[in-house]
Amino acid sequence: MKPDWYLVNDTDDLVSPSLLVYPERIQSNIALMIAMAGGVDSLRPHIKTHKIAEIIQLQQEAGVYKFKCATIAEAELLGMCKAKDVLLAMQPVGAQMARFIQLIKKYPGTQFSTLVDNELTFQKLSSLARKERFILHLYIDINNGMNRTGIAIGNEAKRLFLAMQDDENIQVKGLHVYDGHIRDIAIEARTKRCNQGFEAVDSFRNNLKSAGISNCDIVLGGSPTFSIHCKREDVETSPGTTLLWDAGYAKYKDLSFLPAAVLFTRVISMPTAQNVCFDLGHKSVASEMPFPRVEFLTEVNGKQLSQSEEHLIVEHKENSIQIGDVAYALPIHICPTVAKYPSVKVVEKNKIIGSWKVAARDHKINI
Repeated sequence: MKPDWYLVNDTDDLVSPSLLVYPERIQSNIALMIAMAGGVDSLRPHIKTHKIAEIIQLQQEAGVYKFKCATIAEAELLGMCKAKDVLLAMQPVGAQMARFIQLIKKYPGTQFSTLVDNELTFQKLSSLARKERFILHLYIDINNGMNRTGIAIGNEAKRLFLAMQDDENIQVKGLHVYDGHIRDIAIEARTKRCNQGFEAVDSFRNNLKSAGISNCDIVLGGSPTFSIHCKREDVETSPGTTLLWDAGYAKYKDLSFLPAAVLFTRVISMPTAQNVCFDLGHKSVASEMPFPRVEFLTEVNGKQLSQSEEHLIVEHKENSIQIGDVAYALPIHICPTVAKYPSVKVVEKNKIIGSWKVAARDHKINI
């Protein structure tokens, strides 16, 4: 890794804060994802991290054809990019159900699927499919211990699967399992918990097969468990942060992805002899986690003290920093950071060559 890979040669006209992305590094991360997965057929990357058409296209150029997303806007962006297979990994409720139907009708070249974890949602979606006279593709969302969404493995989940299997308006694709609660830093501990969780899922799939279910795909995992799940057969893995990476996930040493998104910021004040203020407030970088918010790539080594809407205060006792100085930083959490920017600046060979729109940043594109 070149020590100056993130620098921009001419920053005079570069507005701060800005989010910079580096296509060569993104392509490297895509290639590593495919290699780890053993090919594209078992890979279903999530686009929630970037929400950018050009990054989708880089994946498509590498052969990726299955995708996962979290919002109707992200799903529509994938439809606009002519993705072949898209899983909306958020159970639609209320008005989202009608939007999902509109999505299918507007982009017939893309096969859309989504999740259900209860009888009520299944019946409502079945009714909509019956009205439109087409078949909906659905996965059952399994609660594998995260306790955020999903139905627990057991008789109720089996009854739901069999009921959906018998519904002429529904094609059950299989099981969706997100194990975002497994975040052990040590690969040994993470592998043990991951394997224990998967054993129950695999046993449930075998149970369904013994009940006459011939097809039951499994889409599972996120980025922290990707290096473990990608070694399994007959599953699809769905990493997302792996495309841009961040300082928070860099702690997983078994994952060799490159940081490909950097915050560009400036010193805007020096309120005391010990503190400096950067224009990296809540509106510019994800702030839902404890400090630090970023990892500075340039010589800013002090403790991050406080943050408000527009400001980040950092302890810095040296005299080397002046007001107006440029700094570069990796966000601790890239996914919600990207959503704070309408577009990102594209950097190649230390030069800004253009910008990419964060097209699915908003909750709605057209539908």
